[in-house]
Amino acid sequence: MEIIKEFIDIFLHLDKHLAEIISNYGTLTYIILFLIIFCETGLVVTPFLPGDSLLFAVGAFTSMGANGEAAPLNLFYIIILLLTSAILGDTLNYHIGKWFGPKVFEINFKLLNKNHLIKTQTFFEKHGGKTIIFARFIPIIRTFAPFVAGIGTMKYSKFILFNIVGAVAWILIFTLAGHYFGNMPIVKKNFTLLIFGIIFISILPPIYELAKEKFFKKA
Repeated sequence: MEIIKEFIDIFLHLDKHLAEIISNYGTLTYIILFLIIFCETGLVVTPFLPGDSLLFAVGAFTSMGANGEAAPLNLFYIIILLLTSAILGDTLNYHIGKWFGPKVFEINFKLLNKNHLIKTQTFFEKHGGKTIIFARFIPIIRTFAPFVAGIGTMKYSKFILFNIVGAVAWILIFTLAGHYFGNMPIVKKNFTLLIFGIIFISILPPIYELAKEKFFKKA
């Protein structure tokens, strides 16, 4: 329970925790952020790591310089670093799915939620290769989509194109939104509510699909 509480606290107070990380680790913060995004997109067992909300918070810290001082994080470096991390993460996940994917359905892995995997596979069958792009904006499915693509018959040359397009859209939209709006007084005062909003909007698609699925089953 304590671990769950800590994760919830991190999700809801990303601005405070990120400020602490920057204060304690300085430029090493770039590496920490790189690893978080890389693991969230590249390791199928870590879909719980913050994604959209973290990008927004990071973007906000690229515009927080005061009294002529430079911002704690450089926007250009952040975009290049996290873009690289997101592309490499999905690429690793794709190859893990290609190498070990079929065995997942045969062996019971405690760290892997097969229900999430099956739902992602259904989403993939419905939307095809574009799932790699759509999934960037949907928590959990974002982590499982490249894994499922690797299990399937999608060629890597096709996958990498969707991977890059999705990563560029995802990183730019959330970091730039944080950069231009995250430092506004009204946003800073209601940062926790905004994080709630980002998380809620992010999970709306899977909630809609789940509700629609149950409705049609009843029908």
